[in-house]
Amino acid sequence: MFSGSIPALVTPFDDDGRFDEAAYRALVDWQIAEGSAALVPCGTTGEAATLTADEHFGIVRICVDQAAGRVPVIAGAGSNDTAVAAANIARARAAGADAALMVPPYYNRPSQEGIYRHFAALAETADLPIVLYNVPARTVTDIQPATMARIVNAFPTVFVAVKDASGAIARVSAHRAACGPDFVQLSGNDDMALAFNAMGGRGCISVSANVAPRLCADFQAACAAGDYAAALALQDRLYPLHDALFTDASPGPVKYAMTRVRPGFPAGIRLPMTWPSAESRAAVDAALAHARLI
Repeated sequence: MFSGSIPALVTPFDDDGRFDEAAYRALVDWQIAEGSAALVPCGTTGEAATLTADEHFGIVRICVDQAAGRVPVIAGAGSNDTAVAAANIARARAAGADAALMVPPYYNRPSQEGIYRHFAALAETADLPIVLYNVPARTVTDIQPATMARIVNAFPTVFVAVKDASGAIARVSAHRAACGPDFVQLSGNDDMALAFNAMGGRGCISVSANVAPRLCADFQAACAAGDYAAALALQDRLYPLHDALFTDASPGPVKYAMTRVRPGFPAGIRLPMTWPSAESRAAVDAALAHARLI
């Protein structure tokens, strides 16, 4: 259902922290024109943690409206409260999303049994396909491969894909063995996407694609065609950017990068996130120059 380069969209705010709808609609159009295969509004990179619920699903609705069926929309909708997560899926569907991106519960740190029961409960009421999102560095909760298989195999028509940001590249093979080769695996780490795809991945939910959508789309197309020489050349061109966008707390560096590649892009960011340091901005500038984006 999902493959290729899928940007985890930034959310443009003005200097006072207000959502800039016109800039967001222009961003959606640019991403689609540049070859992005789907869009993820209101994920981590979209500063979902600082959005009200009404803002969150209003932005999803705007993304869906502007995409106008040209590419799928996967709405960030996770919560550490199972009841809230279920309500978020319903709101994502009402907003027109094609799927929901769902992290396991964070902060309260459930056991593997608790993770399974959380997703099993969501499956009972979910009226959208779910893309699991495993990102232990942020959630402090890791969906182990055996639990992933238990979830997917129990509800194969609900849990259609995973965004794997565990950093454990061998899990691609573990998931293929346990969930089957048709289960869609998407990298959550731009810098690992080449190896991830070579092992059976289908694409990447990407931070870098905000800034370099055409290059990221070309990279994913080369991987899909089995042209790993072309993919490696693009990886070498993009790698400094993948690295630089995490030289300070995300999404500060990627928001700065957006102002460099799209002059006039709103530069607002909501606390507690901050504008990146001078050292981070210099690293981003050097990476953009290396990728020939500026």
